[in-house]
Amino acid sequence: MKIEISAQKRTTQGTGASRRLRGAGKVPGIVYGGNSGPMNIELDHKELLHKLTLEAFHASILSLDVEGAKEKVLLRAFNMHPYKGRVQHIDFQRVTGDKKIHMKVPLHFVNAEISPAVKTMGAVANHVLNELDVSCFPDDLPEFIEVDLGALAVGDSVHVSDLKMPKGVEAAVHRGANPVVATMIVPALVVEEEATTAEVPAAADVPTTEQAAPDKAAEGAGGDKAGGKGDAKAGKPGEKAADKKEKK
Repeated sequence: MKIEISAQKRTTQGTGASRRLRGAGKVPGIVYGGNSGPMNIELDHKELLHKLTLEAFHASILSLDVEGAKEKVLLRAFNMHPYKGRVQHIDFQRVTGDKKIHMKVPLHFVNAEISPAVKTMGAVANHVLNELDVSCFPDDLPEFIEVDLGALAVGDSVHVSDLKMPKGVEAAVHRGANPVVATMIVPALVVEEEATTAEVPAAADVPTTEQAAPDKAAEGAGGDKAGGKGDAKAGKPGEKAADKKEKK
């Protein structure tokens, strides 16, 4: 994907000049490197802001047209206003075909949904890296590097050494290092739900108990006791009446 962007030479410098330039809908910038000296430029803010939304604009060889003279450049840095969403400044670096460049290239993750980890265990892919530093000649710079997760089980990982690098492209990592790119993990919520389900016994496994029948002897004794109390209460008024007659 070839991306072109237009610019004009900038003759004014300084904070005040840059402020006026931004007020006119322009963005101050600079081009450096290669076989030429630094050059101050200005770009249309609207066009530049649109280009910055493209992933390839950040990791591709760009064609910079400065008043009809085209140069191959890389986007090296840009500054945004803290809250206005406007580009404040941008830097480009010239590239030559005979010198290797170092660049961050985005990683594209594919086939996670068909992996054994996702299909059988409900796992999710944990992207440890989203871009990778690479070293290559300008013509070999890829727009992205693909990371295939289709064969991963739970707990498996993909390292930098597992990636299929495009021809002429090398990962720019420390000697002997092999960083993790992605892993397959089971979310904590899924693990907790499975543990809870395992702890609850099935209804058929719960032992049943029969309620003991009441003791008939106890019932009889209870009845007699109640009857005795009744007779005692009934006899007391008769005794009181007899006592009254004797007193008379």
